[in-house]
Amino acid sequence: MTTQQRTQQTPPPIEDAVVQIPRTLTVRELADLLGDTPVTIIKTLMTNGIMADVSKTLDYGTAAIVALERGFDPEEAGDVVEEAEAPSTLDLLDLPEEEQDAESDLQSRAPVVAVLGHVDHGKTSLLDYIRQANVAEGEAGGITQRVGAYQAAAGDRVITFIDTPGHAAFTEMRARGAQATDIAILVVAANDGVMPQTLEAVNHIHAAGVPYVVALNKMDLDNINPDRVKAALADIEVVIEEYGGDVPLVAVSATEGDGMDDLLETLLLVADLADLRANPNRAASGVVLEAELDRRQGPRTTLLIQRGTLRQGDAILVGQTWGRIKAMTDFVGKRIDEAGPSMPVVVLGLQDVAEAGDAFRVVGSDREAKRIYGQARREREARDAQIQHSASLDALFGEISRGDVSALNLIVKTDVVGSVEALRESLEQLTNEEVTVKVIHAAAGPVSVADVNLALASEGLVIAFNTPVEPGAERLAELEGVEVRSYSIIYEVIEQVEAAISGLLEPVHMQVVDAHAEVLQVFPIRGLGNIAGCRSLDGSIRADAMVHVYRNGEQIAESPISSLRRFQDTVREVDAGQEFGVALARYDRFEAGDQLEFFHIEVQSRIVQGGEIRNVTR
Repeated sequence: MTTQQRTQQTPPPIEDAVVQIPRTLTVRELADLLGDTPVTIIKTLMTNGIMADVSKTLDYGTAAIVALERGFDPEEAGDVVEEAEAPSTLDLLDLPEEEQDAESDLQSRAPVVAVLGHVDHGKTSLLDYIRQANVAEGEAGGITQRVGAYQAAAGDRVITFIDTPGHAAFTEMRARGAQATDIAILVVAANDGVMPQTLEAVNHIHAAGVPYVVALNKMDLDNINPDRVKAALADIEVVIEEYGGDVPLVAVSATEGDGMDDLLETLLLVADLADLRANPNRAASGVVLEAELDRRQGPRTTLLIQRGTLRQGDAILVGQTWGRIKAMTDFVGKRIDEAGPSMPVVVLGLQDVAEAGDAFRVVGSDREAKRIYGQARREREARDAQIQHSASLDALFGEISRGDVSALNLIVKTDVVGSVEALRESLEQLTNEEVTVKVIHAAAGPVSVADVNLALASEGLVIAFNTPVEPGAERLAELEGVEVRSYSIIYEVIEQVEAAISGLLEPVHMQVVDAHAEVLQVFPIRGLGNIAGCRSLDGSIRADAMVHVYRNGEQIAESPISSLRRFQDTVREVDAGQEFGVALARYDRFEAGDQLEFFHIEVQSRIVQGGEIRNVTR
């Protein structure tokens, strides 16, 4: 648009046309403030490179630009436009506490069990065995969807298992898993014993305050030492019943199935002692176990019902979003109409992707859910916009202004919400004293054009973890030279980012000592000055070496060699034990007894491995 065209479309300023603009407002609200139509506001935003619809939330800075172009003098009002229909600004996470159930309404429910432990100690094998041996026949083989929880039969009773990831990068997910459960299984391999992630799992269990059972796994192997493992457990405050504590220990083999029935019976005994009950005859509430964005179905959310009964058609608030249950399936993908306490279900119908660990609650109507959601969404979008704007500005200007720190800026997209914070934390822990790793945006969903634009603005790159890249984003990235790296294994992400950080580290110049010699006698030579007659003490002396001259333990000179001779011959190298003469380019005031140190300069690249900077010779 030319300046003339812009002038023709902008109305002339009105005398004292001051408009009070709140900190955040929608496009429709801005149009009302300016006495314009939403279409006009949207067009003005487009001329400034901003795509929007009538419900998009704008910050004050963006709204002020529009106001100026429409001929107004903007001033910040400092608060949010009130909604006449819904004056409350209640956040979804700050709902009033639920009423307590009467004792007479409570009924026994299935225990919810999380399995934790060090990687490779057999957690997955244990879950797989229980799933194959105890899920009702015909169901286990028919599982068609990935669900982070399932139910298994134990005699005439049922146990709900939550499959918490075992890698250290998912510490936060594991912590949420422990908090959402009634009982934990701590899997410890009888051949390895207590490992770093074993202690980490114990800390999460203790923090959650849940009872737990130790499954001493891999008892079928030959190289095991159960007594050593039990003693090591006691050292980390896991005192088993055999040692006078209150933690049951069951010896098992997840591959052979030995002891698995005993493990399930022990879990039920612990559940009975905990007296797990809930009221099924009330509106449902619980926790989000997993959430992801399905390109065909929209947000898919795995819920664990803790109280009440969830029914198809219910309106629910979930963390910072809401929805109506359009479809509900159990853990094997079978369509169901309702689900009671301790049941894991997958639901469709939420407006946005929820966060793993979010609480959910059924509310009375869509109207109530929309009211609370609308206000929370406005505040959340405004906050996210400010955070994202600040982060990208930091990436552009912050490091430059300091001048002494390099930065690797990352946009991280994952398939599921539960991976977001864990991956962000793992990447940002790679920061060291010279290179700052900044995850300036992280979210679940495919890589979009907006993600590529943010990477372009911040001179960063995009990490796509188990998630696709939209065609438009792929074209833009190729056109603008933005790097988009796709991964399916978290180890590869860490290794590749470490490699990228290594490319930002400045090489170092190291002095490598080659040999030492002692000055025996000084010979004045016309045209060369004083020559030091020496004996080589160790190493190998090359004619292109540098030399430190020491006297009485103190360095008095540094110089390259100008001449290296044995007898009357110029030589390229002198070995240990040989006598030779040496002349230096910048020093000749030798004295008998001086010590010479011969060295060369070696340029070493530096890489990041395991979060530490290491030198590598070029």
